[in-house]
Amino acid sequence: MLAGAVVIIVRAPRCRELPAQSWWHKGALYRIGDLQAFLGSDAGNLAGLNGRVDYLSSLKVKGIVLGPIHKNLKDDVSGTNLEQVDPTLGSKEDFDSLLQSARKKSIRVILDLTPNYRGQNSWFHPSQIDTVTTKVKNALSFWLQAGVDGFQVRDVENLANASAFLAEWQNITKNFSEDRLLIAGTESSNLQHILSLLEFANDLLVTSSYLSDPNLTGERVKFLVTQYLNFTDSHWCSWSLSQAKLLTSSVPAYLLRLYQLLLFTLPGTPVFSYGDEIGLQAADLLGQPMKAPFMLWDESSFNTSGSISSNMSVKDQSEDPGSVLTLFRRLSDHRGKERSLLHGDFHTLSSGPNLFSYIRQWDQNERFLVVLNFGDMGQPARLGASSLPASASLPARVDLLLSTQTGREEGASLELEHLKLEPHEGLLLRFPYVP
Repeated sequence: MLAGAVVIIVRAPRCRELPAQSWWHKGALYRIGDLQAFLGSDAGNLAGLNGRVDYLSSLKVKGIVLGPIHKNLKDDVSGTNLEQVDPTLGSKEDFDSLLQSARKKSIRVILDLTPNYRGQNSWFHPSQIDTVTTKVKNALSFWLQAGVDGFQVRDVENLANASAFLAEWQNITKNFSEDRLLIAGTESSNLQHILSLLEFANDLLVTSSYLSDPNLTGERVKFLVTQYLNFTDSHWCSWSLSQAKLLTSSVPAYLLRLYQLLLFTLPGTPVFSYGDEIGLQAADLLGQPMKAPFMLWDESSFNTSGSISSNMSVKDQSEDPGSVLTLFRRLSDHRGKERSLLHGDFHTLSSGPNLFSYIRQWDQNERFLVVLNFGDMGQPARLGASSLPASASLPARVDLLLSTQTGREEGASLELEHLKLEPHEGLLLRFPYVP
């Protein structure tokens, strides 16, 4: 019996060694760019945000990207202090208290240090760049000592020699601790520009408008995703549709759930803005610049003069199992605990027109199949696996984990040969590892 057991152990396939992962590899990041819009004008400060940490925890996000919250006199370098909290938003003590509350919920805090966020140019005038970058370096050291877990800077397309500065700032954060993160945001959708930002900074996350494409077809999204992964190679990616805007600014409402499923299941870190979890839409006032919309917490958050539909608030959606918020929470939960979604291999499949489908798998763990229909018509999936390695072969049947639409029986066993998707439907399917 002992000899037989030894033979079984020797012949058993060995498990792959788990990759080293930092906290931002393990789930989504959540941007809160405007505290007053997120919390409401009466509670729009750091103390008010402290009271929403439990809500952030319910989203199962791994970090919040906060601000900018520093003192900034519009277009005035000397009146801008990156090491001082804007008094209208609170004090350093309020910020320290927020850090402690977030840490108790295992939420990291990333601070936006975009210098001139109230001004015309986020980086002031080019002739002032030496003064500005010195302020940034000093602020990095100051806030690292204060316990911040990372930093974001936006509009880096307006920063001359951005890649060199980003590499220098990342060295400061990494020399303090390898467990600190730097995010660079750009309005650009140009792949070469994005790649140039990554040139000297290996562990940098970049948020951009790369996936914000008006040609929202399955084939186009597949091309953009695979191109990005091929060019970035072993670099850990982040996925968003912009550096700061809401998903609804780039995606029609009927595709919102589809994009949530996409961002949560691609290899990399999904990055969302506050309100993406409820389908919040930006206020578009004719002839006026776009303003950050107020988060809809409950009925008291609604502007009585507006025409906002019912079931849009956090309170209402929390009680609705078919809501966008419920879907967001479920996807975030799966993303944070399933190894195949955390760091699994990524393999695309051939499929029907306007579909994008792929497999996520890790070693001997449960596999996940994602099928997304970007089209206006229902259609069969027609999945083809001819280009897959043997380790990623498709089974005959899969179990339905969730659909972006109601009406399907979750947990049901589905035949892949006869799988059909409704218009704008996304499916998250799973199947076991078979040796």
